[in-house]
Amino acid sequence: MATKKTLLDYDEWLRPFADNVKQRDKHLKAARQRILGDKTPHEFALGWHYFGLHQTADGWVLREWAPNATAIYLVSEKNGWQEDETYAFSFKADGQWELKLPANALKHGDHYKLLMYWDAGRASGFRIPAYANYVVQDDDTKVFDAVVWQPRKPYAWKHRRPVAPKTPLIYEAHVGMASTEEKVASYKAFTKHILPRIKKLGYNTIQLMAVAEHPYYGSFGYHVANFFAPSSRFGTPDELKELVDTAHSMGLRVIMDIVHSHSVKNEEEGLGNFAGDPGQYFHAGERGNHSQWDSRTFDYGKPQVAHFLLSNVRYWLDEFRFDGYRFDGVTSMLYTHHGLGKDFTSYDDYFGEEVELDSLAYLQMANDVAHQTLESSLTIAEDTSGMPGLALATQKGGIGFDYRLSMGVPDLWIKTLKEKQDEEWDLGHLFYELIASRPEERVISYAESHDQALVGDKTIMFRLADKAMYWHMEASNQNLEIVRAMSLHKMIRLLTASTHGGGYLTFMGNEFGHPEWIDFPREGNDWSYQHARRRWDLADDGLLKYQYLQAFDEAMIGVVAKLAGDFHYITIKQDDGVVSFVRDDYLFIFNFSPTESYTDYPIPTFNGTYMLALNSDDTAFDGQGLVDANAEYVATKEALQVYIPARSALVLKRKK
Repeated sequence: MATKKTLLDYDEWLRPFADNVKQRDKHLKAARQRILGDKTPHEFALGWHYFGLHQTADGWVLREWAPNATAIYLVSEKNGWQEDETYAFSFKADGQWELKLPANALKHGDHYKLLMYWDAGRASGFRIPAYANYVVQDDDTKVFDAVVWQPRKPYAWKHRRPVAPKTPLIYEAHVGMASTEEKVASYKAFTKHILPRIKKLGYNTIQLMAVAEHPYYGSFGYHVANFFAPSSRFGTPDELKELVDTAHSMGLRVIMDIVHSHSVKNEEEGLGNFAGDPGQYFHAGERGNHSQWDSRTFDYGKPQVAHFLLSNVRYWLDEFRFDGYRFDGVTSMLYTHHGLGKDFTSYDDYFGEEVELDSLAYLQMANDVAHQTLESSLTIAEDTSGMPGLALATQKGGIGFDYRLSMGVPDLWIKTLKEKQDEEWDLGHLFYELIASRPEERVISYAESHDQALVGDKTIMFRLADKAMYWHMEASNQNLEIVRAMSLHKMIRLLTASTHGGGYLTFMGNEFGHPEWIDFPREGNDWSYQHARRRWDLADDGLLKYQYLQAFDEAMIGVVAKLAGDFHYITIKQDDGVVSFVRDDYLFIFNFSPTESYTDYPIPTFNGTYMLALNSDDTAFDGQGLVDANAEYVATKEALQVYIPARSALVLKRKK
């Protein structure tokens, strides 16, 4: 019987740190025992069934954890938003408060919140219940209220979850800015117009940003106030369920961008100073403040906080049938320095006092919750540090993520485009950085992040084309700057996607080189929605070159979806600008030379007969069409010969 591999078996460079790994494991086990007791993470994570507002057989019950409170009242339209002894909570134990009300005290759609007292009743404030499942903002006063969401007919699920694909091809999307119009788009509009678009492009997984309620729209959804409430800007909870259900009917899985790395500071609508205690959910003192993000950092070692967050992990899987998560800001969670200004160049960086072991224990439990709740859950860590074991199963001594986001790749492309002329690209360095990962992990690769689309940065297409995008993107225009930009945009994305270490991701609109940056409505732009949208019309109207980039992306995804194997026949000819390699039945050939096309160029590969599967120089993708689409390529003596134009890429498929 084979011995089960552990973290130390995967990476020989970790062996000098065996004692550190053992100490880490010891802390994780102790933290789990202290927090979970005799429950599994899955059994433990049911907080929303107890806390929050619930309809009972004879009325309503509302429970809240507020150990610093001295009195709590429910205030609503029913009692004129005034303190009323009829709506006074009773203190139970362990900092818990409970209110029972008759059936006629509340109804579906009623607005309510809590009036909290602390400091022996000398201080008070309005608060949204921590487990509120629907929170709305008044258009005029801008005040947030909790809303009773208890429809007579709960949403009826119609479709099963799709089977998890071997290769996640992820389309990252923001519902609110998914309209061509200058407005906040809705769950319903996304369901009707964007889901079919994603399906046609060939992606099999949608990653939804900004799902949990956040007071400031411009935070991109990363300053969460109400962790159990789907953002009401986009519609109702049932409309989000319909979005997920419809995606499932199309064979699309939906994962959520979950933000447990920090919380908004807001007090009345968030957890920032709940019941007069800034440290209830967060670390006390300065440790509880994230200076870079202007937010609060959770105390993951506190059992009640772990209960709240782990319940949140299970909640979205159970109640909204999400298929997993991308965990935001994992690096910030893992270290006391939050990864700020830190280059991780030594294994010493992964151990010692700067590592937040309680955070690591929390993430391990969160992954267990996700996979015990839904075996096929997809969990991805947004981590720049490369923490050993982060994307290794918990049974093998890891933290349990299925994938780590390969965050160094977009930075690599930015650095290359900013600092080097085309002919100076170090192709060997590029290739091996693209395929780099820890030996025990799988990664999600991507060429550019959503941050690059924000005001103050540049997408790859805008960095390549600059102002020429505004004047020379007509389908018939042959501007040289645009020709270069189109060619390299396709090649960069294909090289990144074809070298993926487990999966591939794009942010919505980037697949067709979206020309506008993202700028959410704010005082500095007169609250304009002009740039908080996606210009789908540019790719669809048939008059502009964006259509060709979109068509190429669709064709590329069709190839990448089939890739899962190792690399063979890796060949890098720096002087020629040529890179080639084999994965599965596909031979990838890239000619990055700005000027040189090659005839009968020898490419190492497996023997056999090959046909063209994808050609970036095809006229369908705004190329010159110089390669015969019907030609057969016969490899003998482990090589074949091809014609490959300058700045183009070919994908050949070997016949069975």
